[in-house]
Amino acid sequence: MPLVPMRVLLDHAAENGYGLAAFNVNNMEQIQAIMEAAEETESPVIVQASRGARKYTNDAYLRHLMLAAVELHPKIPIAMHQDHGNSPKTCFSAMEQGFTSVMMDGSLLEDGKTPSSYEYNVRVTREVVQAAHAKGVTVEGELGCLGGVEDGHGAGLSGEEARKHLTDPAQAEQFVADTGVDALAVAIGTSHGAYKFKRKPTGEVLVMSVIEEIHKRLPNTHLVMHGSSSVPEELLDVIRMYGGYIKETYGVPIEEIQRGIKHGVRKINVDTDNRLAMTGAIRKVFACQPTEFDPRMYLGPARESMKKVCVERMVAFGQAGNAGKIKPKTCQEMVFFYEELPQKAAPQKAK
Repeated sequence: MPLVPMRVLLDHAAENGYGLAAFNVNNMEQIQAIMEAAEETESPVIVQASRGARKYTNDAYLRHLMLAAVELHPKIPIAMHQDHGNSPKTCFSAMEQGFTSVMMDGSLLEDGKTPSSYEYNVRVTREVVQAAHAKGVTVEGELGCLGGVEDGHGAGLSGEEARKHLTDPAQAEQFVADTGVDALAVAIGTSHGAYKFKRKPTGEVLVMSVIEEIHKRLPNTHLVMHGSSSVPEELLDVIRMYGGYIKETYGVPIEEIQRGIKHGVRKINVDTDNRLAMTGAIRKVFACQPTEFDPRMYLGPARESMKKVCVERMVAFGQAGNAGKIKPKTCQEMVFFYEELPQKAAPQKAK
């Protein structure tokens, strides 16, 4: 089975009421962990790479690792996604490398730090949509700036100012009409990294009501939750037990993600949880076996620890058991679908 456009997976998830974990990768062990978990749970998967990951791994290595995943797991539908493209150029280069899905994050300027205007966001996102859909490639956009409401650290804003950058439901409706994106990442108070919340999140800092309102306005648009690792205490404990330091922090509770899935969330980005799992496993080997120097002896346990997290998320989000139920489509087949869509219309389900 070739790599499939992410839209195919999102449509099936929408039709059957589940969500899809989108796991970030930087190396071979991470891709192996994801695919072993997918095989075990019979889950379709979204594997995504950030600009930093592409630079670290190198596109050629990354592309061939993904092709190996396809070859070794022919029954698993896999989408390869560019995470947080900062410009049309970044997205175009990803498509040239065989990515079947791209995110144009026009909520920030090309520096990836400065909040942009609505007009800028529409312009660059629409440019990517037009080029990507001509190739059958899926496009995710973002409206609102990712960053914690408590201190606004995601975009360098104060707490009150950060709240102003949550996604506006009415504007979200307009944005989808103006751009034609397949999926929309919304800002609800989450942020990247391990330090998402200083206390257990409530409706004051994790504003799930934004998702519910947007879903009412855009029932046929696939919503995306970024910064949605749950930062389990047990993973933090392992790191601390074997010499690491992680200050008190809280992630996004699984039950809140499941609540989002009931209200149109189809893609949930998970990265930090996997990093924590791998780091804890490696620290344990180094602490308990100080003479060990074979990378296989610590990367193997790290891979197994990450796999465990992936299995847990696949089951919790409902994607487990769905791999064999999806009729795969190629990017070329999706070209015909996009050609039949009106130029400015909310996305419809691919038939």
